[in-house]
Amino acid sequence: MTKRRGLGRGLSALIPVQENVENGNMENELQHISLDQIKPNPNQPRQKIDEKGLEELMESIKTHGLIQPIIVRPKNDKSYEIIAGERRWQACKKLNMDRVPVIIRKYNDLEASAAALIENIQREDLNAVEEANAYKQLMDSYGLTQEELSNRVGKSRSFIANMIRLLTLPPEIREMLAEGVISAGHARALVALEDSETQIKFTLKIIKQQLSVRKTEEMVRKYIEGKGKERQKKQTDQECLIWERELAERLGKTVKIKNNSKGSGKLIIEYNNRTELIRLINKLKIS
Repeated sequence: MTKRRGLGRGLSALIPVQENVENGNMENELQHISLDQIKPNPNQPRQKIDEKGLEELMESIKTHGLIQPIIVRPKNDKSYEIIAGERRWQACKKLNMDRVPVIIRKYNDLEASAAALIENIQREDLNAVEEANAYKQLMDSYGLTQEELSNRVGKSRSFIANMIRLLTLPPEIREMLAEGVISAGHARALVALEDSETQIKFTLKIIKQQLSVRKTEEMVRKYIEGKGKERQKKQTDQECLIWERELAERLGKTVKIKNNSKGSGKLIIEYNNRTELIRLINKLKIS
């Protein structure tokens, strides 16, 4: 149901990296450090870990070793914080490994947060809600505009804007989106609806009828068009009531305005005899 959303560029192409010499080692060179020195990233965008996938990763590491090193950055207390590779770190911890291969990079907080997000997007490890939350957190924490963030993570500004809009959906729908019950395409269509009650109603219909994204978009479009026509009709009816009262006061007779769906209609002025008709015509002439 969902399409691959991987990036076409690596982390180094998106986030500038400086080479630095520290303790005789070049930054970006492969090193082996104690697993106890490594700490998780508190701003890790992925909130849920697939336990089955983690077990498969552990089996792979047991058989082949840790082929891809963990990317870390040095902290002031001589520990290292994970930038990319938290699943690999967790698997190594469960396997009680002593030392692991790492690449050390001198990222600041913004660069580290952006890199963690990019790595998860490239691996498709994030559900749509986690990804949207990560974009919003980066913007809020570092005062980034959508344009600045798009340059950081290699996504278009419109894509980021559409993702962040998903966070306006009710909690029930966000949970279903996170669990994969509906897709991001379904959710984007639901955002266009004006109230949470209608959004939830349509979500249940999507699930029950197993609607495609295209069918969902069509259903939402027709509903919005219908509501627009309904609002226009109510506005026209209100205007007609005002005009009927004004004309009735002016002419001293009952007046009715009848509209049809095409915008045309009839103006009806009641009278009882020819004398009243002539009087009405004269009043209309004077007006």
